[in-house]
Amino acid sequence: MNLIATDLPDCCVIEVPAFDDHRGVFHTPFNKFLFEEHGICVNWTQDYHSVSHRDVLRGLHFQLPPFNQAKLVRVVRGAILDVAVDLRQGSPTYGRWTMQELSCANRRIMFVPHGFAHGFLALDECIVLYKADATYSRAHDAGILWNDPHLGIEWPVETPILSEKDRLWPSLAQFVSPFHFPSQQTQAQDTMATQEAMATPFNGDGSTARIDRHGERPR
Repeated sequence: MNLIATDLPDCCVIEVPAFDDHRGVFHTPFNKFLFEEHGICVNWTQDYHSVSHRDVLRGLHFQLPPFNQAKLVRVVRGAILDVAVDLRQGSPTYGRWTMQELSCANRRIMFVPHGFAHGFLALDECIVLYKADATYSRAHDAGILWNDPHLGIEWPVETPILSEKDRLWPSLAQFVSPFHFPSQQTQAQDTMATQEAMATPFNGDGSTARIDRHGERPR
């Protein structure tokens, strides 16, 4: 297993061994113990399966605390340009982004930590699988505009296929980030808060409620 650093602290690309022979390919994209040995200690709770046509752009998405999500993204068909944007106040790379090509051919995996917006552009017909460490909460669903000029993300398309929701997200300048560049102590507190939130869901007004775990909208 090989971790490749990006320009953004804590966000990395992962390569795992693959075994090719005359029958095809076999590899293990996730091994809890191996990931923990490399410092990625995340309690994954949910899987997403996304099918997209060429030039579909999904993003830039995240969830607000206490339902903020880390993500582990990989492609099992086709290829994408996967983007993460650092939204953590106090981070030396706040407002900066990284773009990585993930494909079925290169088998690379992107680890997107808490406090990042995430999105991708489909380079062809593709299937994207990703893990998250918090359940979807509609009340905490949020995003940043995909073509915010202050971010300056170098998407290779000018008119991607977008959802109406993704056309209307605010710019980074309009967003007051609740995320902070973590110390070890704040990371532990953040993990604990997420676990507590999973046990005691919240409405948008802060009152407790049962989370709609099956009523998710496509992202």
